[in-house]
Amino acid sequence: MLDIRYIRDNLEEVIKRLNTRGQDFTYLKEVVAKDALRRELINKAQSLKNLRNVKSKEIGALARKGESVEELKTEVRNLGEEIRVLDEKIKNFENEIKEALLNTPNIPQEDVPIGVDETANQVIYEVGVPRQFDFKIKDHVELGESLDILDFQRATKIAGPRFVIDKGFGARLERALIQFMMDLHSEDHGYKEVIPPYIINEESMISTGQFPKFVADSFQVGSDNLKWYLNPTAEVPTINMHRDEILNGSNLPIKYVSFTTAFRSEAGSAGRDTRGMLRLHQFNKVELIKFCKPEESAEELKKMVKDSERVLQLLKIPYRVVTLSTGDLGFSMAITYDIEVWIPSQRTYREIASISNALDYQARRGNIRFKRDQESKTEYVHTLNGSGLAVGRTMIAIIENYQNEDGTITIPDVLIPYMRQTLIE
Repeated sequence: MLDIRYIRDNLEEVIKRLNTRGQDFTYLKEVVAKDALRRELINKAQSLKNLRNVKSKEIGALARKGESVEELKTEVRNLGEEIRVLDEKIKNFENEIKEALLNTPNIPQEDVPIGVDETANQVIYEVGVPRQFDFKIKDHVELGESLDILDFQRATKIAGPRFVIDKGFGARLERALIQFMMDLHSEDHGYKEVIPPYIINEESMISTGQFPKFVADSFQVGSDNLKWYLNPTAEVPTINMHRDEILNGSNLPIKYVSFTTAFRSEAGSAGRDTRGMLRLHQFNKVELIKFCKPEESAEELKKMVKDSERVLQLLKIPYRVVTLSTGDLGFSMAITYDIEVWIPSQRTYREIASISNALDYQARRGNIRFKRDQESKTEYVHTLNGSGLAVGRTMIAIIENYQNEDGTITIPDVLIPYMRQTLIE
């Protein structure tokens, strides 16, 4: 959530930078006007409360002298009613302001490319050279079905479109990738392993910015009273581990590598990537999360990008790193770098990881703070998250980049200890 004081002091600049997201945020002028009225009412209510206290003391003094206090009591009751009405108006303004701010995205950093959508994203660098095949290649669907390691038809029978069953060595490959990624990030990169609940509450969704903006993309479970939701990304439960906490500054940065199964309804994406595993309703994901001091978050973001890249470097699969434009930026994020992996059947790069800095946006929503020492005032942490990686899309990249002319798939060297074989055939 944005700081209303920052908006108040930098209104035109905030609107200008938010408008680069491709929407109109001039409504913030009304939010600031409501905030001014709210503060005016607070001052008025406080004055009346002070006056009521004075009158109440007068009543006590007169009563001890045996003098009449009925007129003063009437005044105090009237003041109490005025205060009640003012407090109600203040609360209404506060709710309206909060609702507006909950629906307002983060401000893009000044160095984020300006553009309306992904066409304005900027490629920073490419790593590796796409393999040149001397035979007609197949996509992951054809390869997976011919090897009986991916079953889309039976998954559709069980649940519906956009689900898959991993079978045999397909199941082993996904399991191997999860363990490989968790081992790499925990042992080599210093993240603490986490497997959080897959069911999360409404407050958790609000804290990270999924709600109220993206309610339509969520899967609700249980009764309306429970307001439970299936995890859309490990970012949500892992960030919320420290909701409403004050962290010890000497422990920062706190680094987690979190494995979850993620669930998304993909509302609004009908017709996009419906073939295969690119856009499923259920998928496994390894996520990197950091809580850090504000002055360290930019450098920690660079390190997180490198940590995610390392997965593809070890797998020896070509990829590129891209800076997202303002129009393609996630709701809660101030800056995002995407890692896009080479998909031979599509002859293009596709997103396999997003690594982002939310600055203090999520920390304000979730009330996540820290103290540099015992005497210091509390400050909001900066939160970072990044894919480390999306497991299903990594499987696609392996299946297609490591395919052989006879339809078999060679296992990347780094995965052989996990797979205990060199070939899927």
